[in-house]
Amino acid sequence: MSGGSEIARLFGVENPATQNQDRTWEHGLLLRAKRLELLAGNIANADTPNYKARDFDFAQALQEADEGSQALAMRTTSALHIELKPPEEPTATPLYRIPYQASLDGNTVEMSVEQAAFSENSVRYQVELNHVGGEFKEINDLFSELK
Repeated sequence: MSGGSEIARLFGVENPATQNQDRTWEHGLLLRAKRLELLAGNIANADTPNYKARDFDFAQALQEADEGSQALAMRTTSALHIELKPPEEPTATPLYRIPYQASLDGNTVEMSVEQAAFSENSVRYQVELNHVGGEFKEINDLFSELK
């Protein structure tokens, strides 16, 4: 699936693992949603004195999430089986953004930077959502043809 690899590379994954590509898309959507919340908080606090704008490195967070995930969770049928824990939701450590121009009240939110980051992240979230939705539609169509 070269199109998926191309899109994954475009969205911050240098070398996506083909066996965990679905997990990569899931992590990507969850991390994009978290980043949207963080950026929205920055925009909402644009006039709050001493508020420090925060963001995280999406590519690094996605790589860490993919490295820490398991391929799939399994159910045990015997006491001798090793129980696998369900994968954890990906996390990202917010970092403080360094402003291009400091404000007098100590607030580091720059609306143009935040709005651009929010818009870019929103578009990428929608593209990833459409991609995942398209894959599920293909699977659903395949099952419909089998009936």
